[in-house]
Amino acid sequence: MKKDKIIYWAATLFIFLFEGVMPALTSQTELAKEGIRHLGYPDYFGNILVVFKVLGSLALVIPQVRGRVKEWVYAGFVFDFLFATISLIVVDGPIPQSFFPMVILAILGVSYIYYHKLNHPLSARA
Repeated sequence: MKKDKIIYWAATLFIFLFEGVMPALTSQTELAKEGIRHLGYPDYFGNILVVFKVLGSLALVIPQVRGRVKEWVYAGFVFDFLFATISLIVVDGPIPQSFFPMVILAILGVSYIYYHKLNHPLSARA
């Protein structure tokens, strides 16, 4: 059980730092704005994305947030990473950097699996 908690919190804190803290601190830099423009999205899209990333990452690390809310947060991040990968492939082609969001998606998957192991022990064994 202790190992499961360590794995869950390591993966979840990585997502929190990568998808919550980092965008909150860097979203208004010219590099971040250019990244959004490069993909063909309007500037306001980046701002909206940052708000939802910060709120979602907070929901993942706050233990009192449970059930459907957390499930929707996980789903939202899955869509985020899938669509980021698709956008990068369409704009830049299938280069290795285009698949980086899938690496983060795998870490999110670890967080999700261990969230269920810790909070729904009977259904995780089935």
